[in-house]
Amino acid sequence: MRHTLALAARGRGFVEPNPMVGAVVLDTSGQLVGEGWHQKFGGPHAEVFALAAAGDRARGGTLVVTLEPCCHHGKTPPCTDAVLKAGIARVVVAMADPFPKVAGGGISILREAGKDVHVGLCEPDALALNAPYLKLIRTGRPWVHAKWAMTLDGKIATRTGDSKWISGEESRRRVHELRGRLDAIIVGRGTVVADDPLLTARPAGARVATRVVISASGDLPERCHLRTTAREAPVIVYTLDANAPKFRGWAADGAEIVAFPDAMTLDAVLADLGRRRFTNVLVEGGAGLLGSVFDERVADEFHVFIAPKVIGGTGAPVPIAGLGAAQMAEGLALQGVTFAPSGADVYVHGFARGM
Repeated sequence: MRHTLALAARGRGFVEPNPMVGAVVLDTSGQLVGEGWHQKFGGPHAEVFALAAAGDRARGGTLVVTLEPCCHHGKTPPCTDAVLKAGIARVVVAMADPFPKVAGGGISILREAGKDVHVGLCEPDALALNAPYLKLIRTGRPWVHAKWAMTLDGKIATRTGDSKWISGEESRRRVHELRGRLDAIIVGRGTVVADDPLLTARPAGARVATRVVISASGDLPERCHLRTTAREAPVIVYTLDANAPKFRGWAADGAEIVAFPDAMTLDAVLADLGRRRFTNVLVEGGAGLLGSVFDERVADEFHVFIAPKVIGGTGAPVPIAGLGAAQMAEGLALQGVTFAPSGADVYVHGFARGM
């Protein structure tokens, strides 16, 4: 099963909004005779690849799979049909699939057909692997990654606003790699004005992330990288008045303008991204937006790059603004934290809750 989970992870960035799934087939002697993983959205599922590789050797054997086999017609036929046709005798599943069209149905079909089905092997690892998929199904909101780079004294720019570059080349490479497997990259108006970012993955990754700007006022630059490249990679601007004259040029250049006439909240933005079936989104700042992410406790995963630089300055901005915690006990203690060298920097990675 651990090998199967490693196979499943190869689909990261390619399969969303589907879950990552891996499968292996063991013959009657316990020899591994076929393996596969879900490789791209809309493509064959892991079980299909593994059973095809095993061929006749699957008959009477065991299927080990990280997620309950599907039992409905979607972009591909039901995997339960393939399992039954292959003559598999035993199925070992890491976790049930909560997707409403499956939700235990695949397991029931296999058991009713007389198959020996075991569920729960390495379940915590399977749940962690597909946490973004599970959150989208459960809440209708995508998994939120929060990222920033800061100096050793906790600054994200100098007192004059200069921020290029705090982190080194290796850290920036890691960020581009992260961008290349996510559905959206979110910034606030201040970041667009101050940094004029492109927000693309360079080199290109498995996905082309939608660039998202949150700006209640809509007071955005007439010319900037996001606007001039809106037909090359999608741009969505969330604001209060989509019909404001200042947006006509942005819309004409290919940006999508989405308005929340009554009130614009971060949760409303995330709900809209969830309706688009975005599974993973990255908040890159600045301090005001990251402050809202912290105050509203919507971040799930953190990527922080700490550079061995000290710039000082009372007026130099820090990563997290907003209201903040009143008591130390109200602070967020990350779970599953790891520390890794990233060139001269340190990459800190962790989660808002246990995985």
